[in-house]
Amino acid sequence: MINAIRQSLGKKFDLKLVEELLASYREAKENFYIGGLRLSAVEGGRFCEAAFRLLEQATTQKFTPLNKNLDTERLIITLSNIASGTHSDSVRLYIPRCLRTVYDIRNNRNTAHLADGIDPNMQDASLVISVIDWVMAEFVRLYNKTTADEAKAIINNIVTKRAPTVQGFSGFLKVLRPELKASSYVLLLLYERSATYSELESWVRPTMRRNLRRTLSNLVDSCAFAHYDREKYIITQLGCAEIEKKKLHCIEG
Repeated sequence: MINAIRQSLGKKFDLKLVEELLASYREAKENFYIGGLRLSAVEGGRFCEAAFRLLEQATTQKFTPLNKNLDTERLIITLSNIASGTHSDSVRLYIPRCLRTVYDIRNNRNTAHLADGIDPNMQDASLVISVIDWVMAEFVRLYNKTTADEAKAIINNIVTKRAPTVQGFSGFLKVLRPELKASSYVLLLLYERSATYSELESWVRPTMRRNLRRTLSNLVDSCAFAHYDREKYIITQLGCAEIEKKKLHCIEG
């Protein structure tokens, strides 16, 4: 999918900007699924920096260099003052406002514990991921230089409707795909979050417990789908790709 977006946007925008957009997008998604929620919020900000510059180039044919500070407040006002009909409302209003929300979450909330004792990391990171998915899909929709069918496929891949295949019950994770074999079952649990051996042992089906160490050894050593840091098992980028390729984590509708 990343290569398809690169080819689509690279024909309209400066390739360095497109690469920065894609790199920050990919890193935010990986951090979110692996569990680096604080990093996800930060990289959401990096994504915004690139996205704002794409809007600059789209409307003025030039953009603030990546190594220079970008006055986003002024740019948001400038974009909103563009005459209606010159550029789409998404470019003038909707995308800038969405990016501003991510900026505010990153800079003001600091993804830390609040006075009420509730950690907002997950809700903030989930919002960031939803916003950057939508913005990426809008860029493809507005500026794709591929066929309509190819652009539609890219957009659908970004914003596929998902239903959770792992549900939590007071700390207990239950996989809602009972037909999965042990390796896919355990990998899906790790896609939800990193876990210790004892946690995984309690979450898998009873019939999987006997060979759980063999299953984990295969995921870590044979497939490189997971990593063991002597405390927890953590899904790798390759493991994330495997889950998403087989769509084990979602129900399309």
